Amino acid sequence: MRTKICGITSYNDAIDAINSGANALGFVFYKKSPRYISPTDAKKIIKKLPPFVEKVALFVNEDSKTINLFMKESSATLAQLHFEIDDELCDELESPYIKVVRAKSSADILKYSDEYRLIDAYCEAYGGAGKRLNIEWFKDVDCSKIILAGGLDSTNVSALKEYGFYGVDVSSGVELSHGKKDSKKVREFIQNAQ
Repeated sequence: MRTKICGITSYNDAIDAINSGANALGFVFYKKSPRYISPTDAKKIIKKLPPFVEKVALFVNEDSKTINLFMKESSATLAQLHFEIDDELCDELESPYIKVVRAKSSADILKYSDEYRLIDAYCEAYGGAGKRLNIEWFKDVDCSKIILAGGLDSTNVSALKEYGFYGVDVSSGVELSHGKKDSKKVREFIQNAQ
């Protein structure tokens, strides 16, 4: 499974994740998040990173103009959209993007089933807050285009391999504190996912 380490706020955490084998890094452009980073500060990190690593910008309830601006300002390579979006907004985006499904029920995981998408546990606040989805929902579902998020850590990620997820996304499960990663937890998470 491919791995994304989300909530990156420092170059050291970013390069540690890459050196541990992360395929993607997440930068949270949502001001209410304890892992918020400005597009300008994200660019300072991104411009020092090696190639072939996806730099993902996380957005909540933003319009296309803001998303396009922040993508340019930060040099991020993929927009992650954590809110209900319509086709009009998607048509106006100038960067590649991925939709997020905040799943409340098993039926929700089938949304956008013809696209690559990220599935996270629903909670009132945006971001899964470390809440896990019911993994039974994914039995007999084609998970090859699903990136699973929510409540993952090094102790439970290897059990997901049998489902055939495209990837996994972690934030709080590899942290010392909000926005500060634990390099040992990051390394173990990635090893166990692979």
